[in-house]
Amino acid sequence: MNKSGAAKKDSFEASLQKLEELVRELEGGEKGLEESLEIFEQGITLAKTLAQQLQEAKQKVEVLTQQNGKSAKTPFTERR
Repeated sequence: MNKSGAAKKDSFEASLQKLEELVRELEGGEKGLEESLEIFEQGITLAKTLAQQLQEAKQKVEVLTQQNGKSAKTPFTERR
């Protein structure tokens, strides 16, 4: 249902925000070695999860944009 799809989106956004927070903590340089390693490990795990979610989204977009049995791949230009 839509709520589960929204939950996945929120989960992605929340994970991305958490990863950004972890990066800021590491860049601050105020943590000790052990704590920095734990934060780094959390960041790597989050980054892998986010990359997998992005890959899944890419595959869905490719399926949705198929035309006449062939993918209609077009470059995506990010708007800012």
